[in-house]
Amino acid sequence: MFPTEVLAAYLFAVLLVVIAPGPDNILAISRGLSQGRAAAVLSSIGAGLGIMVHTTAAALGLTLVIQASPAAFWAVKLIGAAYLLWLGFKALASRNLISFTPAARQSLPRVFATGLLSNVLNPKPGLFVLAFIPQFVSASRGSVTVQMLVYGAIFAVVTAIIFSVLGSYAARLSGWLERRPKATSWLNFGAGATFVASGVSILVLGNRR
Repeated sequence: MFPTEVLAAYLFAVLLVVIAPGPDNILAISRGLSQGRAAAVLSSIGAGLGIMVHTTAAALGLTLVIQASPAAFWAVKLIGAAYLLWLGFKALASRNLISFTPAARQSLPRVFATGLLSNVLNPKPGLFVLAFIPQFVSASRGSVTVQMLVYGAIFAVVTAIIFSVLGSYAARLSGWLERRPKATSWLNFGAGATFVASGVSILVLGNRR
């Protein structure tokens, strides 16, 4: 059901997608810088589970239903864009997405929930999964649904691992960064701008059928 050469090509493609800069890995890195390795790992696991939610929706046909309904598609777009824009404007206004003050620390459940929601509420990963994973699926190799879910699980695990590694390495730089408030301010600005740009990109996302 999963030929070695197809798995190898899929893993290579997934790695390229995961390491590309985006709101989810920036969020994991920010948590690592601010709160250490545990927070970075929880944020990363949340993002990985978000990929699995999108994959399950795609495998069950829910993503196609959303694409086929302009009203549903717009509702998902607006919710996802609003959430990312809120994160972005909050980071730009307060400059505390990356912060070393105890008052700015988030609870670990909140860190996990933010990592999950930033992925789940973003329709772009869902549409990407719908367009990306089927390229490696073949009905001649067995259940399409099972193949979709397995490939999605691989995507989710790789996402969680890579983001955890990035966030953990970022945690090692926190001491250096804490002594450089200007650098921290610029990083907060860059992270906030990335979230805003991601939110805007969702708003202009077309409903391709």
